[in-house]
Parts: sequence; C-alpha cells; structure tokens
Amino acid sequence: MSISRRAVLAATAGATATAAAPAHSAEAARGGEPASAVRVLRAAADYAVQKLRAVAPGVSAFPVGTKFEKWVLSQNGDWVGGFWPGTLWMAYLHSADETFRTLALDSARKLAPRRHDTTTHDLGFLFYPSWVTAWRLTGDDSWRTGAVEAAGSLVRRYNPRGRFIRAWGALDDPANAGRVIMDTMMNLDLLAFASRQTGDGTYLDVAVEHARTAQRFFPRPDGSTPHVYDFDPVSGAPVGPGTVQGYSPTSCWSRGQAWGIYGFTTIYRRSGERQFLATARKLADFAVEALGADHVPVWDYRAPQQPHDIKDASAGAIMACGLLDLSAATGRREYREVAVRILTALSETCLTRKSARAEAVVARCTRNRPAEDGIEISLPYADYYLLEGILRVLRPRDVDRAIDLSTL
Repeated sequence: MSISRRAVLAATAGATATAAAPAHSAEAARGGEPASAVRVLRAAADYAVQKLRAVAPGVSAFPVGTKFEKWVLSQNGDWVGGFWPGTLWMAYLHSADETFRTLALDSARKLAPRRHDTTTHDLGFLFYPSWVTAWRLTGDDSWRTGAVEAAGSLVRRYNPRGRFIRAWGALDDPANAGRVIMDTMMNLDLLAFASRQTGDGTYLDVAVEHARTAQRFFPRPDGSTPHVYDFDPVSGAPVGPGTVQGYSPTSCWSRGQAWGIYGFTTIYRRSGERQFLATARKLADFAVEALGADHVPVWDYRAPQQPHDIKDASAGAIMACGLLDLSAATGRREYREVAVRILTALSETCLTRKSARAEAVVARCTRNRPAEDGIEISLPYADYYLLEGILRVLRPRDVDRAIDLSTL
C-alpha cells in the first residue's frame, strides 16, 4: 500500500484542538437561510439543550433506543455508544455549558475497553464523535491515542482479497465473513484520522479501497442502493446484494442511503478522489427525489406502502448532514436548501415536545422494520445528527472544531 497521500501530509494541527471557547450564533445569518428557518432550528437546538440538561445527569450508561419514551441503556455502548457523548458535545457547543463538557468526557471514558474490540466495524461510530471530538476540543492527547488504537482494531477487519472491511462477526467466525454493509462508509473517517495523526498511510489506504469496492457494487444505475452486498470471503469474488434492515435486496433502506451520501462525501474530503464525490451526488439525487412532501423519509424508499409508510427521522437527520457536507464540497446550493428543509421538518414535526416523560429529543425513528424492532421510537443517532445538522447551519465553525469539516 502507498504510504503517502495528500491527506496524510495535511496533518491536523494541535491548535485546532485548543481553539477558543464556542462562539455565539452570529454565523447563523451568514448562510443565506430564511430567517424563519433559522428561528425554527435555533428553537430546536435550544429544546435539545433543555432536554439534555434535565435527562443527561441521570444517564449512567449508553442509550440505544427508547421503550415507552425512556432510554434503554447499554453498559458497553453496543454499536451506538459514541453518539451519547457526541450529543453532549454538540449541546456544549450550542450552549457553552461546561456541565455538558464534563458529562461528555465522563461518558467517553466508559468506551475505553472498546478500543481493542475487533468484533465490529462500528469503531468509527464509537470513537469519532466521542474520542476524536474530545481530543479536538480539549487537546488532551490521550483521546487521540485511544482513537488511533481503535482505528488499528478496525483495520484488522479488512479483507485484502475482496478489498472490503467486514461488517459483522468475530474475526475467526465464518458466519458473515464476506458481508459488507453501507453503514461502514461512515466508519472510514476514523481511519483517515489515524493516517493524519500517525503519518501512516495504511489506514487511509484501507478506507479508500473499501470505498472503491462499495462504489463498484452498491449503487444501482438510478442511484439507489441495497443495505448489504455479499462477497466470497476466501476469493473476494462478489456474490450479490442483500438486506437486513431494508425491505428487500432490491429496495432502498433510507438510513443506509443516508449513510452512503454522508460517507462518500467524507471519504472524498479525506482522499481528494473525485469519483467518491460523484457517487455521493448520485446517491443524494435519488434520495432527494424520493423524499415526500413532508421531507421526513419513510423507512425504505421502495417499501410497498411508501410514501405513506412509517417514518425514520434518523435517516432524515443523517441525510441532512450529508447534504450540507455535499453542498460545501460541490458548491451546489440546492443540496443545502434541501438539507435545511429536512432539518426544519424534523424540528417542527418530529421532536418530543408534547411529551413530558420523553427522555430523547427526536421521535418517529425506526430501527429495524423487518424485525419489528424499534418501530417509531427514539434513537441516539437521531438526536446526535439532528444537533450536528442544525449546528452546521447555525455554528459551522464550532462544528468544524469538533469533527473537522476540511476538504483537501
């Protein structure tokens, strides 16, 4: 593998991590959004901070979803553990309340044992919004070191014959050994981070090779994607598409499509390879066209009951962040306009404002419709990405300090 890439040479400066305290939201008026949309988004962020102030001090582990509007907790974080400290970091950026900073750090520390977990591809979800952000906002090198260790665990899941990162299962478990899922695109940024921090291009090379494989096999001619693509783990030969959380191998699970939009845009920003940007646009154009008039995605764009099927607000929040990223990378304002409409719709129709007992911020999320698991509940990544998306509009410089929005 090549040791040098432009992204490795463009190392993140330590000064980024020790930047000044969060600025006030004067940036909001500079993005060109209608004043009415800015008011709605600021009110939603304020509501999230208010909710988190009330709920977060009593959360002792990692929320994975709600049952009867209360968080169900995981002690090790499952695959979503990074989103809780990430949400607390977003609340800190919006409010400048040091309580959120303290809670975010306390929560992130509990993920320490997962640095060496080689049984999952979700180490980017676990460590980027928690440990990478902690390093960028505090300058404490222990967070950077731990995130690089996690990237080392993720690299071990790379199959060089098929040029993909295996999604599920222990390394010595033959079940699912050739299974690749769209979600992995969002875990690649941890590898890009490790290359920038260590100067070792191997991490980024793995990320780029995986993205090339996903680019070859996932997008259909119309820009839709399956959730899963299987390969022979021994030869690396393609087997065919499949699904777990989508309606069928030929359908288009909306959250997977959102992971693809955001993930391909991010790997373009880290690698400079323009074919990834073209793929992100192809996926985005399909998803934008598939959105209904209410701008809240159905759980699968090709499920038989769409566009009147159940919703997944988490897919909308992720998609909005990806579209904002894509707009910045392409200079095409129409992606930003759709993103703001999605964020506004979520803020107006999908928050938990009418429930005094609700512990989450965002409602109307769907975790796994085929398994009848988590139908229109709250999910931690919906809260995280809604706040990230809103702050990308209101306070982009603060979000950049937290997660690095730079492009080569």
